[in-house]
This record gives sequence, structure tokens and C-alpha cells, in this order.
Amino acid sequence: MHRVAWVRFIRNAAAVTAAVAGAVLPGCVSAYKQSVGSDSVRTFQRIFLTDFNIAWESVLVALKSSRLDVSNREGGVVLTKWTDNTAERNFTDSFGSADSYLKAQYRFRVTVAKGFYNGKPSVKVSVQKDQLVQRDVLEGWRSVESDEVDENTLLYRIGRTIHLKTELAKIEEERIKKELENVEF
Repeated sequence: MHRVAWVRFIRNAAAVTAAVAGAVLPGCVSAYKQSVGSDSVRTFQRIFLTDFNIAWESVLVALKSSRLDVSNREGGVVLTKWTDNTAERNFTDSFGSADSYLKAQYRFRVTVAKGFYNGKPSVKVSVQKDQLVQRDVLEGWRSVESDEVDENTLLYRIGRTIHLKTELAKIEEERIKKELENVEF
């Protein structure tokens, strides 16, 4: 019986060690990345089962409120111009202790790439947000990590636009098919 208790103790200790390491190590890694100056910009991506034309149009529709700097269809790249978001970055509630910024600006980089997913044509859309802030005149621009909301929102808008365009194309195809069946030669 003593051996069984020892095996249980080892299993529990291993589980606790794994849980603690899983909770502590990601924080250590992000602190390490910040200390060595690693690129803190993340790229969010999603695969859509559609053709390139619909995905490209959907990206342009989702970014219609932003001014475009680069729109290269052959390369599958869309880059927006820098947009001032100082007011949004400085907005805090009455109990907030967030840092205030002199200036803040961001831009989106969206790439659209053709591919295949399980033998079907697909498109991979990647979104990256570059956020720069300036605390005072002497500091200069500094890149900060995004809160991931804008990237996920943009991917959601692109996905919904792709879905709507696909459904409208199906409805139009069915309507044309019915009209052709009703036409007498």
C-alpha cells in the first residue's frame, strides 16, 4: 500500500508542476521578448473556403472606412494609411490608471493568399495591426502590442462579407436557372 501512495504522490506532484509551469512560463516568455526587443506584432489569420476574387472584394469592403496606401491585387496585399487614434488610446474610465499618450496611430496590413484546404480551393486572409504611440516629444514613436480586438473584428467582417456574397451568388444562380427553365424556345 505504501508503494501505491508514493505513485499517487508522484502523479499529483507532476500535475501540479505542469500546471504551475503552464501558468508561469508564458509570462516569462513575453517578458523576455520585451526585454530583448522582439517584434511584438502578432498576425491573425483565417482560412475561408471561397475563391480569391470574392475574398479580395470582401477585404476591400471591410476596409472601406480606412484610407488605403497600397492595394496590390497580384501580390494579395492591402496596406492602410496611418490613422490617428490618440483619443481612443487615451480614453479611460474614472478609475483607470492607464498611461496617456501624446500621439497614437495605427495601420492594417492584410494579405490574401490562394491555397487549397482538404482539396477545395481556399483563401487565407492574414491581418496585422501596427500600433505606434508617442508619450512625449523627446521619446519618439514606439511600437506597442495590440489588444487583438480590431484584428478579430476585421477578420469577422471579412468572413461575414464573404458569406453574404456567397449566399447572394447562390440565390442569383438559382433565379437564373429558374428563368431558363421557364423560357420556351
